[in-house]
Amino acid sequence: MSWKILLFGAINLTCTGFLLMWCNSTNSIALTAYTYLTIFDLFSLMTCLISYWVMMRKPSPAYSFGFERLEVLAVFASTVLAQLGALFILKESAERFLEQPEIHTGRLLVGTFVALSFNLFTMLSIRNKPFAYVSEAASTSWLQEHVADLSRSLCGIIPGLSSIFLPRMNPFVLIDLAGAFALCITYMLIEINNYFAVDTASAIAIALMTFGTMYPMSVYSGKVLLQTTPPHVIGQLDKLIREVSTLDGVLEVRNEHFWTLGFGSLAGSVHVRIRRDANEQMVLAHVTNRLYTLVSTLTVQIFKDDWIRPALLSGPVAANVLNFSDHHIIPMPSLKGTDDSNPVTSTPAKLSSPPPEFSFNTPGKNVSPVILLNTQTRPYGLGLNHGHTPYSSMLNQGLGVPGIGATQGFRTGFTNIPSRYGTNSRIGQPRP
Repeated sequence: MSWKILLFGAINLTCTGFLLMWCNSTNSIALTAYTYLTIFDLFSLMTCLISYWVMMRKPSPAYSFGFERLEVLAVFASTVLAQLGALFILKESAERFLEQPEIHTGRLLVGTFVALSFNLFTMLSIRNKPFAYVSEAASTSWLQEHVADLSRSLCGIIPGLSSIFLPRMNPFVLIDLAGAFALCITYMLIEINNYFAVDTASAIAIALMTFGTMYPMSVYSGKVLLQTTPPHVIGQLDKLIREVSTLDGVLEVRNEHFWTLGFGSLAGSVHVRIRRDANEQMVLAHVTNRLYTLVSTLTVQIFKDDWIRPALLSGPVAANVLNFSDHHIIPMPSLKGTDDSNPVTSTPAKLSSPPPEFSFNTPGKNVSPVILLNTQTRPYGLGLNHGHTPYSSMLNQGLGVPGIGATQGFRTGFTNIPSRYGTNSRIGQPRP
C-alpha cells in the first residue's frame, strides 16, 4: 500500500510541475486555481501515508491513546492550506480586474483535461480513509446543496441516476468536475469573443468553490482536535449513562467526560460510586459492556460508598480526647446595654411598670456568652497527646462552675455578701 502511495506522489509532482509551466505560458489564473487542486491531492496522499503509518503503530506509555490524532492534524492542515491557496487566488484576481492581461489558449484546454484526469484517477484509485470519513461526517458545502437540489429534479426524470447523485456527491469529485466545467466555458468564450475577463471570473468561482468545500472539513477536524463531543452521539451517550445509573449496586455516576479521539473513535472517562456490599468487578464489567458500544477507549473508576463516621465512646473519656487548650474564649458583646439597666437589680428599667422589689440573678442571665471554638482540626480519639491545661487554671478563668470565677460572685441586690455561700467571716473560730 505504501509503495502505491509513493508512486502516485511521484506522478503528482511531475503533473504539478507541467501544469505550473503551462499556467505561466498561458497566463491563465483560472488554470492556476485549478492546479492548486492537484497540489491538494499531494497533501491528500501524504495524509493517506500518515494514516497507514498510524495503523502500524501501537500505543506506547508516552502516547497511551495512540497516534490517531496525527491523521486528524494532517487533514486539518491540508484543508487549511487549500483555503489559503483559494484566498491567494482571490487576491490575484482582484488585481487582475484592474489590468486584465491577454490569455493564450494554446495549452489551456490540454492542462484542464490533464489535471481532471489525474485528480479523478487519484481519488478513485486510492482509498483515503481520513478524507473519506471527514467528507461524510462534516456538514455539506453550499456547492453540494445546490447540486443536490438539481439532482433531485434530475432523478425525478431519470430514476437510475439516484445512486450516483444522491444523497450527496463526493465533494472532491464534485469540485474537480465543476472546476473543469468552468475552464471549458472560459476556453470557449476566449476563443469566440476574446473575452479575457472571463478567465478572472472563472478563477474567482474555482477559489470560492474550493473555500466552500474545504471549510466544513476544517471545522469538523478542528472540533476533533479540541476534544469536543460529536453532536450526533450526545443523545446516545445520555441514554447509556441513564442505563448505567440503574444497574444493580450503582449509586451515582458522575464526572463523565467523552471526547473524540480520532476519526470514528470516541474516548471517555467516568466515575461510578457503588454500595459497600456491591461487587466491584461485576459492576465494572456491566458498565464497560454498556458504554463500549460507543466509547472505544474507556476509563472507569469504581469506588465504594465508604463514609468515615466517628466511633461512639461507651467508656470513660480519656484526658487527651478533649483538651481545653485547643479552644479559645471569645468574649461577645453584652446582649443588653448598660445605659437602660438598673445598677441595683441589673433589670431593665421600665417606665410603665414599677421596679421589682428584688431580683434573682440566674447564672447565665445578662452574662456575656462564652463560645468554645476549635480553630484547629486535630485527630481526637486517636491516642495522640497534645497537652492539657491544669484544672486549677480553668477554675481561675471561671470555667469550672458557671457563674463563679475569680472576679465574679453571686450578683444580687446586696454587695456585702461573702464570696462563699454558707460561711461567714468567723470561720475557724469556736462558737460561743
